[in-house]
Amino acid sequence: MSKPSRILPSLALLAASMLATGAARAGELASSHTIDATQLQWGPCPAFIPKGCEIAILHGDPAKPNVDVFFKVPSGFTIPKHTHTSAERMVLVSGELEVRYEGQSPMKMKTGAYAYGPAGKAHDATCAKGPACVLFIAFESPLDAMPFTGK
Repeated sequence: MSKPSRILPSLALLAASMLATGAARAGELASSHTIDATQLQWGPCPAFIPKGCEIAILHGDPAKPNVDVFFKVPSGFTIPKHTHTSAERMVLVSGELEVRYEGQSPMKMKTGAYAYGPAGKAHDATCAKGPACVLFIAFESPLDAMPFTGK
């Protein structure tokens, strides 16, 4: 079998999969949120993160894959070292945040900055003095955060 004839069945399978996914999501409504939207329901962060941290679910179910959240901490707040089962894709919506991933140089994020955090990689962060820090975070796996125990 030639290369093009081996690729075509794979492309057909990929296209069929994409169409099925699109059909399954056809009933979903589009949405848009701002960090100060009154309809957002802010809730507490996991217990190991000090009081003042809040999370709002933007899309999805936190117990299932592909959930989007706003994560908010006040000015001067330090987020303790922790890990996630999921990789996380982040955009800083407000404030300035220094994120420190184990074994890497710190990343200084300003409003509008994007960061990627690998699954299982320990990290902590500090929100600079000034406006509160709000991160948009897209999780691939269900939402979780575990305190880093050094192991």
